[in-house]
Amino acid sequence: MAEGAADGRGTTSISHRELDVRGLRMHIAEAGPARGPLIVLLHGFPESWYSWRHQLTALAEAGFHAVAPDQRGYGQTGRPSRVDEYTILHLAGDVTGLLDALGEPDAVVVGHDWGAPVAWHVALLRPDRVRGVVALSVPWRPRGSAPPVAVMRERFGEAFYMVYFQQLGPADAELARDPRLTFRKTLYSAAGDSPGTPWLVPAGGGLLDAFSDPAELPGWLTEADIGYFAGQFTASGFTGGLNWYRNLDRNWELTSAWHGAPITPPALYIAGERDGVIAGPGARTAIDRMAESVPGLRGTVLLPGCGHWTQQERPAEVNEALIAFADGAR
Repeated sequence: MAEGAADGRGTTSISHRELDVRGLRMHIAEAGPARGPLIVLLHGFPESWYSWRHQLTALAEAGFHAVAPDQRGYGQTGRPSRVDEYTILHLAGDVTGLLDALGEPDAVVVGHDWGAPVAWHVALLRPDRVRGVVALSVPWRPRGSAPPVAVMRERFGEAFYMVYFQQLGPADAELARDPRLTFRKTLYSAAGDSPGTPWLVPAGGGLLDAFSDPAELPGWLTEADIGYFAGQFTASGFTGGLNWYRNLDRNWELTSAWHGAPITPPALYIAGERDGVIAGPGARTAIDRMAESVPGLRGTVLLPGCGHWTQQERPAEVNEALIAFADGAR
């Protein structure tokens, strides 16, 4: 399928194939010369390869081999049945396994939202495979001294969406009931165009009850985009992606050996100034102090007026920053 089949924009072809990644069937979208420097693009929740549609073509035209997988549990990639098969070690291992399947020794690894912690951890655990790491939205936060879900409960209560996601079943069913409505509400609610809505579950309701269904979509988002995401999640469901959240405490336990370890590859951080992630407690401090634990940090790019869906809301600015960084990491 070329890009035009998905969203009707651009002339550079995006191709699709499936790879065997250490026993996991992984669907990838890719563009650019096969022998060009590899850039791996990791999506967040609830997204897929499609969230990188603008970057795949721009990076290809700059001479890079850009690859955006549907990550474990998403889209056309395999969905293991057990919750404990979605730990950060599995997710980071999928990225290094993808490099192996592509026959590449290393890559610039880029992640947005949940993809950012995966990218950070690939750089932490396997710096030999990472020419550079770029995180969108989620800054690097050194491992804390307590399991994270308990900390969230103490700070935000049971209504916080990540706490709500811990129970298997309710969120899975709610989000899957009407995927088109789910994407209209979630994409708008966290966008820079939105007045902003706390991701807190109202008493007696579900998360989507907290969000507005916009009368008109923001300019960066089309009904065709909504339809593409909705079609993917109608087929896959939301459980695979939600299982990432259900491993937060397990990830904290599994990474104890790296407590305090620095991330050494060259790094770049990009976020929207209206992103709720950087409005949360301690986020700006984490950004300001990131170079202490990411000594190779080459810069922070904050985009005025941009919300959480960084690369979709501001593709031109993100593409420019990615290409400049990747050129320096060739």
